[in-house]
Amino acid sequence: MKFQTEVPLVPAKGKPISFNAQTVLLGSCFTEHISEKLDFYKFQTQTNPFGILFHPQAILTFLTHVYHNKIDENAIFFNDEQWKSFDAHSRCNHHEKSIFLDQLHTQIQDCNSRFKTTSHFIITLGTAWNYRHLKTQKYVANCHKLPSAQFEKVLFSVDEITDILTKIKAIIHHFNSNAEVIFTVSPVRHLKDGFVENTQSKAHLISAIHQVVDTSVTTHYFPSYEIMMDELRDYRFYTPDMIHPSAQAIEVIWDKFKSVWIDSNLNSTLKIIKRIQNGLQHKPMHSNSEAHQHFMASINAEIERLKKQFPQLKF
Repeated sequence: MKFQTEVPLVPAKGKPISFNAQTVLLGSCFTEHISEKLDFYKFQTQTNPFGILFHPQAILTFLTHVYHNKIDENAIFFNDEQWKSFDAHSRCNHHEKSIFLDQLHTQIQDCNSRFKTTSHFIITLGTAWNYRHLKTQKYVANCHKLPSAQFEKVLFSVDEITDILTKIKAIIHHFNSNAEVIFTVSPVRHLKDGFVENTQSKAHLISAIHQVVDTSVTTHYFPSYEIMMDELRDYRFYTPDMIHPSAQAIEVIWDKFKSVWIDSNLNSTLKIIKRIQNGLQHKPMHSNSEAHQHFMASINAEIERLKKQFPQLKF
Protein backbone atom coordinates (compact mmCIF):
# COMPACT_ATOMS: atom_id res chain seq x y z
CA MET A 1 0.00 0.00 0.00
CA LYS A 2 1.32 3.45 -0.97
CA PHE A 3 0.94 6.39 1.40
CA GLN A 4 2.23 9.03 -1.03
CA THR A 5 1.42 10.24 -4.52
CA GLU A 6 4.82 10.25 -6.16
CA VAL A 7 5.57 12.98 -8.68
CA PRO A 8 6.77 11.30 -11.90
CA LEU A 9 10.06 12.60 -13.25
CA VAL A 10 11.45 12.29 -16.76
CA PRO A 11 15.18 12.24 -17.58
CA ALA A 12 16.62 15.64 -18.34
CA LYS A 13 16.80 16.47 -22.03
CA GLY A 14 19.78 18.75 -21.51
CA LYS A 15 23.40 18.12 -20.61
CA PRO A 16 23.71 16.61 -17.12
CA ILE A 17 25.74 18.35 -14.42
CA SER A 18 29.21 16.86 -14.09
CA PHE A 19 32.30 17.92 -12.18
CA ASN A 20 33.37 19.85 -15.29
CA ALA A 21 30.12 21.80 -15.32
CA GLN A 22 30.01 25.35 -13.98
CA THR A 23 26.70 26.07 -12.30
CA VAL A 24 25.14 29.38 -11.23
CA LEU A 25 22.13 29.40 -8.90
CA LEU A 26 19.89 32.44 -8.59
CA GLY A 27 16.66 33.16 -6.78
CA SER A 28 14.84 32.47 -3.53
CA CYS A 29 16.14 30.92 -0.31
CA PHE A 30 15.39 27.42 -1.62
CA THR A 31 18.09 28.05 -4.23
CA GLU A 32 20.59 28.08 -1.40
CA HIS A 33 19.50 24.64 -0.18
CA ILE A 34 20.24 23.12 -3.60
CA SER A 35 23.49 25.07 -3.74
CA GLU A 36 24.57 23.62 -0.38
CA LYS A 37 24.04 20.11 -1.76
CA LEU A 38 26.07 20.88 -4.89
CA ASP A 39 28.82 22.39 -2.75
CA PHE A 40 28.79 19.37 -0.44
CA TYR A 41 29.43 17.08 -3.40
CA LYS A 42 32.15 19.39 -4.75
CA PHE A 43 30.47 20.64 -7.91
CA GLN A 44 31.60 24.02 -9.25
CA THR A 45 28.93 26.51 -8.19
CA GLN A 46 28.24 30.19 -7.61
CA THR A 47 25.11 31.23 -5.71
CA ASN A 48 23.19 34.51 -5.47
CA PRO A 49 26.02 37.05 -5.79
CA PHE A 50 23.56 39.80 -4.81
CA GLY A 51 21.94 37.64 -2.14
CA ILE A 52 18.50 36.03 -2.14
CA LEU A 53 16.18 37.34 -4.87
CA PHE A 54 12.53 36.31 -4.56
CA HIS A 55 10.89 37.87 -7.61
CA PRO A 56 11.66 37.27 -11.32
CA GLN A 57 12.05 41.03 -11.87
CA ALA A 58 14.80 41.17 -9.23
CA ILE A 59 16.66 38.37 -11.02
CA LEU A 60 16.27 40.15 -14.37
CA THR A 61 17.54 43.40 -12.85
CA PHE A 62 20.62 41.62 -11.52
CA LEU A 63 21.30 39.90 -14.87
CA THR A 64 20.85 43.22 -16.69
CA HIS A 65 23.54 44.75 -14.46
CA VAL A 66 25.82 41.81 -15.32
CA TYR A 67 25.07 42.25 -19.03
CA HIS A 68 26.03 45.94 -18.91
CA ASN A 69 28.86 45.19 -16.45
CA LYS A 70 27.85 47.95 -14.04
CA ILE A 71 25.58 48.50 -11.06
CA ASP A 72 22.79 51.05 -10.70
CA GLU A 73 24.13 53.55 -8.18
CA ASN A 74 20.73 55.27 -8.12
CA ALA A 75 19.42 52.21 -6.24
CA ILE A 76 21.89 52.77 -3.40
CA PHE A 77 20.93 54.59 -0.20
CA PHE A 78 22.03 55.03 3.43
CA ASN A 79 19.74 53.85 6.21
CA ASP A 80 20.19 52.63 9.79
CA GLU A 81 23.94 53.30 9.63
CA GLN A 82 24.39 51.04 6.59
CA TRP A 83 24.67 51.43 2.85
CA LYS A 84 22.08 49.39 1.00
CA SER A 85 20.82 48.76 -2.52
CA PHE A 86 17.24 48.17 -3.62
CA ASP A 87 18.73 45.69 -6.11
CA ALA A 88 20.45 43.49 -3.51
CA HIS A 89 19.69 41.50 -0.38
CA SER A 90 20.45 42.92 3.06
CA ARG A 91 23.38 40.52 3.54
CA CYS A 92 25.28 42.72 1.05
CA ASN A 93 24.89 45.82 3.27
CA HIS A 94 27.95 47.57 4.68
CA HIS A 95 28.61 50.57 6.88
CA GLU A 96 31.39 51.83 4.55
CA LYS A 97 30.13 53.15 1.21
CA SER A 98 33.39 52.53 -0.64
CA ILE A 99 33.56 48.92 0.54
CA PHE A 100 29.86 48.39 -0.26
CA LEU A 101 30.25 49.72 -3.81
CA ASP A 102 33.44 47.78 -4.35
CA GLN A 103 31.76 44.54 -3.29
CA LEU A 104 28.85 45.06 -5.68
CA HIS A 105 31.14 46.06 -8.56
CA THR A 106 33.38 43.04 -7.94
CA GLN A 107 30.42 40.64 -7.98
CA ILE A 108 29.09 42.12 -11.24
CA GLN A 109 32.48 42.02 -12.97
CA ASP A 110 33.13 38.46 -11.78
CA CYS A 111 29.74 37.32 -13.10
CA ASN A 112 30.25 39.09 -16.42
CA SER A 113 33.35 36.98 -16.90
CA ARG A 114 32.11 33.75 -15.29
CA PHE A 115 28.80 33.57 -17.16
CA LYS A 116 30.59 33.08 -20.47
CA THR A 117 31.65 29.61 -19.36
CA THR A 118 28.68 28.75 -17.11
CA SER A 119 27.00 25.59 -18.37
CA HIS A 120 23.95 25.44 -16.08
CA PHE A 121 21.77 28.19 -14.60
CA ILE A 122 19.36 27.02 -11.89
CA ILE A 123 16.77 29.72 -11.18
CA THR A 124 14.26 29.38 -8.34
CA LEU A 125 11.30 31.76 -8.37
CA GLY A 126 9.74 32.56 -5.01
CA THR A 127 6.79 34.87 -5.59
CA ALA A 128 4.88 36.85 -8.22
CA TRP A 129 4.26 39.64 -5.68
CA ASN A 130 6.66 42.55 -5.90
CA TYR A 131 7.10 46.01 -4.39
CA ARG A 132 7.35 49.26 -6.32
CA HIS A 133 9.24 52.08 -4.61
CA LEU A 134 6.85 55.02 -4.93
CA LYS A 135 9.53 57.72 -5.00
CA THR A 136 11.56 56.16 -7.84
CA GLN A 137 8.73 54.07 -9.40
CA LYS A 138 11.16 51.15 -9.62
CA TYR A 139 10.55 47.59 -8.48
CA VAL A 140 12.91 46.52 -5.70
CA ALA A 141 14.59 43.23 -4.82
CA ASN A 142 14.41 44.05 -1.12
CA CYS A 143 12.54 46.69 0.90
CA HIS A 144 15.21 46.64 3.64
CA LYS A 145 12.50 47.12 6.32
CA LEU A 146 11.71 50.65 5.19
CA PRO A 147 8.19 51.88 6.05
CA SER A 148 5.54 50.09 3.97
CA ALA A 149 4.04 53.47 3.03
CA GLN A 150 7.03 53.97 0.72
CA PHE A 151 6.00 51.01 -1.46
CA GLU A 152 3.14 49.69 -3.52
CA LYS A 153 2.56 45.93 -3.53
CA VAL A 154 1.88 44.54 -7.01
CA LEU A 155 0.99 41.08 -8.30
CA PHE A 156 2.66 40.45 -11.66
CA SER A 157 0.46 38.80 -14.29
CA VAL A 158 1.36 35.60 -16.14
CA ASP A 159 2.13 37.61 -19.28
CA GLU A 160 4.39 40.02 -17.39
CA ILE A 161 6.35 37.16 -15.79
CA THR A 162 6.56 35.33 -19.13
CA ASP A 163 8.12 38.46 -20.66
CA ILE A 164 10.60 38.71 -17.77
CA LEU A 165 11.63 35.05 -18.03
CA THR A 166 12.07 35.41 -21.79
CA LYS A 167 14.45 38.31 -21.16
CA ILE A 168 16.29 36.34 -18.46
CA LYS A 169 16.79 33.47 -20.91
CA ALA A 170 17.97 35.87 -23.62
CA ILE A 171 20.62 37.45 -21.38
CA ILE A 172 21.89 34.05 -20.24
CA HIS A 173 22.16 32.82 -23.81
CA HIS A 174 23.92 36.04 -24.78
CA PHE A 175 26.75 34.94 -22.50
CA ASN A 176 26.59 31.25 -23.46
CA SER A 177 24.18 30.11 -26.16
CA ASN A 178 24.56 26.47 -25.06
CA ALA A 179 23.83 27.02 -21.35
CA GLU A 180 21.06 24.92 -19.81
CA VAL A 181 18.49 27.05 -17.96
CA ILE A 182 16.58 25.15 -15.26
CA PHE A 183 13.61 26.97 -13.74
CA THR A 184 11.92 25.79 -10.57
CA VAL A 185 9.42 27.28 -8.11
CA SER A 186 10.27 27.49 -4.44
CA PRO A 187 8.23 25.13 -2.24
CA VAL A 188 8.30 27.75 0.52
CA ARG A 189 4.81 29.21 0.92
CA HIS A 190 4.73 33.00 1.27
CA LEU A 191 1.82 32.99 3.69
CA LYS A 192 2.43 36.59 4.78
CA ASP A 193 0.85 37.46 1.42
CA GLY A 194 -2.18 35.38 2.40
CA PHE A 195 -3.16 31.78 1.65
CA VAL A 196 -5.19 32.59 -1.46
CA GLU A 197 -2.67 35.20 -2.59
CA ASN A 198 0.22 32.74 -2.24
CA THR A 199 -1.59 30.14 -4.36
CA GLN A 200 -2.35 32.74 -7.03
CA SER A 201 1.27 33.86 -6.97
CA LYS A 202 2.67 30.35 -7.41
CA ALA A 203 0.15 29.68 -10.20
CA HIS A 204 1.34 32.76 -12.09
CA LEU A 205 4.97 31.65 -11.76
CA ILE A 206 4.31 28.09 -12.89
CA SER A 207 2.15 29.14 -15.85
CA ALA A 208 4.76 31.65 -17.03
CA ILE A 209 7.62 29.15 -16.72
CA HIS A 210 5.82 26.59 -18.86
CA GLN A 211 5.18 29.17 -21.58
CA VAL A 212 8.92 29.89 -21.72
CA VAL A 213 10.10 26.28 -21.35
CA ASP A 214 7.95 25.20 -24.28
CA THR A 215 9.84 27.54 -26.63
CA SER A 216 13.43 26.33 -26.11
CA VAL A 217 15.31 23.01 -25.98
CA THR A 218 17.82 24.47 -23.51
CA THR A 219 15.17 25.69 -21.04
CA HIS A 220 13.72 23.26 -18.51
CA TYR A 221 11.42 22.95 -15.51
CA PHE A 222 12.09 20.96 -12.34
CA PRO A 223 8.99 20.42 -10.14
CA SER A 224 10.29 21.30 -6.66
CA TYR A 225 6.98 22.90 -5.74
CA GLU A 226 4.92 19.94 -6.92
CA ILE A 227 7.10 17.44 -5.05
CA MET A 228 6.59 19.40 -1.83
CA MET A 229 2.86 20.00 -2.29
CA ASP A 230 1.91 16.49 -3.49
CA GLU A 231 4.55 13.97 -2.52
CA LEU A 232 5.59 15.58 0.79
CA ARG A 233 2.27 17.09 1.81
CA ASP A 234 2.48 15.83 5.41
CA TYR A 235 3.47 18.51 7.95
CA ARG A 236 6.24 16.27 9.25
CA PHE A 237 8.17 17.46 6.16
CA TYR A 238 8.08 21.06 7.39
CA THR A 239 10.13 22.99 9.92
CA PRO A 240 8.30 24.09 13.12
CA ASP A 241 7.04 27.26 11.36
CA MET A 242 4.97 24.95 9.09
CA ILE A 243 6.09 26.98 6.09
CA HIS A 244 9.64 25.99 5.19
CA PRO A 245 10.68 22.49 4.06
CA SER A 246 12.48 20.43 6.69
CA ALA A 247 15.96 19.00 6.21
CA GLN A 248 14.36 15.69 5.31
CA ALA A 249 12.16 17.32 2.65
CA ILE A 250 15.16 19.13 1.19
CA GLU A 251 17.03 15.82 1.05
CA VAL A 252 14.13 14.18 -0.81
CA ILE A 253 13.91 17.01 -3.36
CA TRP A 254 17.69 16.98 -3.78
CA ASP A 255 17.69 13.22 -4.42
CA LYS A 256 15.06 13.71 -7.10
CA PHE A 257 16.97 16.60 -8.65
CA LYS A 258 20.11 14.46 -8.58
CA SER A 259 18.34 11.58 -10.31
CA VAL A 260 17.34 13.90 -13.17
CA TRP A 261 20.18 16.40 -13.53
CA ILE A 262 23.39 14.97 -12.06
CA ASP A 263 25.49 12.76 -14.33
CA SER A 264 24.51 9.19 -13.39
CA ASN A 265 28.08 8.02 -14.02
CA LEU A 266 29.04 9.90 -10.84
CA ASN A 267 26.71 8.01 -8.48
CA SER A 268 29.41 5.82 -6.94
CA THR A 269 31.79 8.79 -6.71
CA LEU A 270 29.16 10.85 -4.88
CA LYS A 271 28.85 8.10 -2.28
CA ILE A 272 32.62 8.27 -1.71
CA ILE A 273 32.49 12.07 -1.42
CA LYS A 274 29.67 11.81 1.10
CA ARG A 275 31.74 9.38 3.18
CA ILE A 276 34.74 11.74 3.00
CA GLN A 277 32.68 14.80 3.90
CA ASN A 278 31.08 13.05 6.86
CA GLY A 279 34.53 11.97 7.99
CA LEU A 280 35.91 15.51 7.73
CA GLN A 281 32.97 16.85 9.74
CA HIS A 282 33.43 14.26 12.49
CA LYS A 283 34.52 15.74 15.81
CA PRO A 284 36.70 13.25 17.68
CA MET A 285 36.87 13.06 21.44
CA HIS A 286 40.65 12.69 21.25
CA SER A 287 42.06 14.33 18.13
CA ASN A 288 45.62 13.25 18.94
CA SER A 289 44.77 9.60 19.40
CA GLU A 290 46.40 6.99 17.17
CA ALA A 291 42.99 5.76 16.03
CA HIS A 292 41.93 9.22 14.89
CA GLN A 293 45.24 9.83 13.11
CA HIS A 294 44.83 6.54 11.27
CA PHE A 295 41.23 7.51 10.38
CA MET A 296 42.32 10.89 8.99
CA ALA A 297 45.15 9.28 7.02
CA SER A 298 42.64 6.98 5.32
CA ILE A 299 40.36 9.95 4.55
CA ASN A 300 43.24 11.94 3.04
CA ALA A 301 44.33 8.95 0.97
CA GLU A 302 40.80 8.65 -0.40
CA ILE A 303 40.79 12.36 -1.24
CA GLU A 304 44.04 12.03 -3.16
CA ARG A 305 42.69 9.08 -5.14
CA LEU A 306 39.63 11.09 -6.11
CA LYS A 307 41.65 14.17 -7.07
CA LYS A 308 43.75 12.09 -9.43
CA GLN A 309 40.58 10.98 -11.17
CA PHE A 310 38.85 14.39 -10.93
CA PRO A 311 41.50 17.15 -10.65
CA GLN A 312 38.79 19.85 -10.39
CA LEU A 313 37.65 18.60 -6.98
CA LYS A 314 38.64 20.82 -4.06
CA PHE A 315 38.38 19.65 -0.45
